[in-house]
Parts: sequence; structure tokens; C-alpha cells
Amino acid sequence: MATRTELIEAIIERYRSSCRADKHRILDEFVAVTGYHRKHAIRVLRHRGSEPPSARQHAVQYGPDVREALVALWEASDRLCSKRLKPLIPILLPALERHGRLELNSALRDKLLMVSAATMDRLLSEVRVVARGGQRRRAGMSSAVRRSVPVRTFGDWNDPLPGYVEVDFVAHSGTSSSGSFAQTMVLTDIATGWTECVPVRTRENGLVIAAIKQARSQFPFPLLGVDFDNDSAFMNELVVCWCRSQGLEVTRSRAYRKNDQAWVEQKNGAIVRRLVGYGRFVGAEATTALARLYEVVRLHGNLFQPSFKLREKTRSALVSSNATIRPCRLLRGCWPIPVWPRPTRIGSRRCWKARIQ
Repeated sequence: MATRTELIEAIIERYRSSCRADKHRILDEFVAVTGYHRKHAIRVLRHRGSEPPSARQHAVQYGPDVREALVALWEASDRLCSKRLKPLIPILLPALERHGRLELNSALRDKLLMVSAATMDRLLSEVRVVARGGQRRRAGMSSAVRRSVPVRTFGDWNDPLPGYVEVDFVAHSGTSSSGSFAQTMVLTDIATGWTECVPVRTRENGLVIAAIKQARSQFPFPLLGVDFDNDSAFMNELVVCWCRSQGLEVTRSRAYRKNDQAWVEQKNGAIVRRLVGYGRFVGAEATTALARLYEVVRLHGNLFQPSFKLREKTRSALVSSNATIRPCRLLRGCWPIPVWPRPTRIGSRRCWKARIQ
């Protein structure tokens, strides 16, 4: 680089004072020696200032006060991503002010309501790095019964009715997968995103059927179909035949293609791993504790957390783009019914189920 700089200093005055024909000849020699593109070489030789251009100064619009308020909002929302947090800020902000968690003036409040999702990502980046941790576990093996079960990929759903769910297991094995340990069965509805988590003590066929029965009673709409992965706990004659006897359409994903179950895989990390972590849980007491935890948080995650919904997918020869509906909560209109009613003190599940019907 020093040689190129010396060469520029040596010929720049001669280039500027030469006629058109001489400039053409000097430019040819300069491009051949330096390897510059011809247009770039012209710009370099025409540059008159010896001082490098000064760095552009940007005014800081969102300072530390905005960052601290965003951290409080992020924690209160259960650490949502910025695109889901933004539509929730107008709801969370008055509540945090009312309970004394935030004390804001009008200017700071306007900034929090105006900040974009990308700016929130930048302001919360350091906090998220500190809060991040854990590793993921690889998927299991498939079984022979899968030959009788049709394959359904991520692109074959075609906007189904509520009731078609993806089913997957989350293992609570800790650092070692040996021995017996508790697992969580996660069922995610494709149309609404409603998710139910049911812990099982071991991967036994009878317990799998019992978990599906329990989740089926907790969904606020009837189940129409189940989409399994190639896990042997699902792909066996007992489970598949029972599901078909109950009138459930049984499908499976492709082997080693986790994106075929993208909906439930996202909930595995966003719900189970965030709540429970990656520790090891063994025995009946641990399974009971997990069941109590999921019972407490199920309505909070299903009714009060904003969720994305894919509206359309556009594909061209080079680019694939997705259009999504603005994130909103199930409680405020992402359901086939116009308005959710207020809950009463009768059992919550029966109350919501009766209102939907």
C-alpha cells in the first residue's frame, strides 16, 4: 500500500497538468501498475485534498435512559424478540408506570413508543449476550413404522383449520443422554400457534398416548391431526393405531429435516428451554413439578404473548420473501372468533372452551 501511495504522489501533479492524450497514456500505465479499476484510478488521481475526509458525526437520539427503559420492558415481556416486543410496548408501558417500575417524562415516553425493532435490537444487544446460554441437542432416530405414515413437509400445510398440530419431544437429559429421564411433549397448532406442554416420566408408548389425551383435553378446539417426527416413541404401531382410531390424521416429517416441523421446533426453544433450561430431571417428583409449571404458564404464553402469522410467501428466480401479519396476541384477534370474552372464575379451561364453542 505504501508503494501505491508513493506512486500516486509521484504522478498526480503530472497527470493534472497534462493534456487529454497524455492523461490517457498516464492512466493506462497507472492502471497496469496498481491493478485499480479505471474509474477508481480516475477518482484517485483527481482527488485534490491530502487530508482524509472527516468522519460523519451522528446525533445520538436514543441514549442510556432509553436503553434502561427498554431493558425493563424486555424483562417484563419475558424477553421477547424486538419485532414482537414493539406492538406490546403501548400495553406494557402504562402498567409499568402505574406500578412504579418506570418513571418517564413525556419525551422519553414518545421515544419508547417510536423506537423501531432494529433500534431495539441494537440497544438490547449487550443485555441479550449476557442472558444467552445453553446448547442444543441433536434429533433422535426414526423407526420402521414410518413407512405406513405419509410425509408432510413444511410447505404442505396450505393454511389449515385450527386442530392440526405438530408434536415433538424435548429431552431433559442434562449433559448425558444415558439412563431414564423426563421429557416434555410439545404440541403446537399450525393455524393459531396455541401450544400445550405435557411432561412424561419415560418414553413409553402408554405414557405417550396418555400425554396426547391430556393435551387434547386442554386445547380450546378439537384436534384434527397430528404431525410427528421420526422418533420411535411416535412411530410405533400402538401410538399410530390409537391416533387413527381417534379420528386423527397422522403424518410425519422427513428424516433429518427439522425444518419440516418448524412451528413446534421454535416453541421447543421459546417455551420449554427458556422455562426449564438444559438440566437433567429424573423421577416422578420432577415430572410433577414440570406439570405444575406448565399449568401456570400455559395461558400466559397462549393468550398474552404476541405471535407472528405468515400471510404469504413470494418466490422469484433469485429472491424468496415472506410477508407476515403484524404481531398480536391471541387474546386480541388472531383467532377465528371476532372478540375474546373476559374470563370468569369458573375453571379457566372450561370457561374458554365454552366461550369458543
